[in-house]
Amino acid sequence: MSDLTTIARPYAKAAFDFAVEKDQLDQWGQMLSFSAEVAKNQQVKELLTSSMSADKLAEIFVAVCGDQVDAHGQNLMKVMAENGRLTAIPDVCEQFFILKKEHEKEIDVEVISAFELSGEQLANISSKLELRLERKVKLNCSVDEALLGGVIIRAGDLVIDDSARGRLNRLSDALQS
Repeated sequence: MSDLTTIARPYAKAAFDFAVEKDQLDQWGQMLSFSAEVAKNQQVKELLTSSMSADKLAEIFVAVCGDQVDAHGQNLMKVMAENGRLTAIPDVCEQFFILKKEHEKEIDVEVISAFELSGEQLANISSKLELRLERKVKLNCSVDEALLGGVIIRAGDLVIDDSARGRLNRLSDALQS
């Protein structure tokens, strides 16, 4: 986790609350994503860490973002510049999307399997996880042949290891104790 996460959280919360109030979650997500990409640019990074005045820095940053950021987004950038926090914009974006997913009751689930799963298997996993987690599930699938068989499912803090390797490790632990 980034050192800037603590700094970014209140800005993300303020942007999120404003976006919910104005029913502009998607628009704010796009603005913050674009601003985060601008802030990640090497030349802009150097500019953000320079000793330039906050007003000038905000002016340049807003000009670079152009029409991609509306007046309210520009105000956020100006406030962050005044507080010397423009370098935290990527973290603000990340925190905003965490809040957005929580608000929309969505969760990203990582599914690692030993082989490619069929559409039916994925639908089955998705429906059972939606019932268990009481959220809309977005599956991110990958293949790891080292598992030998089965799947590992990670949803936030929840980890379900139903892989052959995991079963063998649990059996080995049980036999050794």
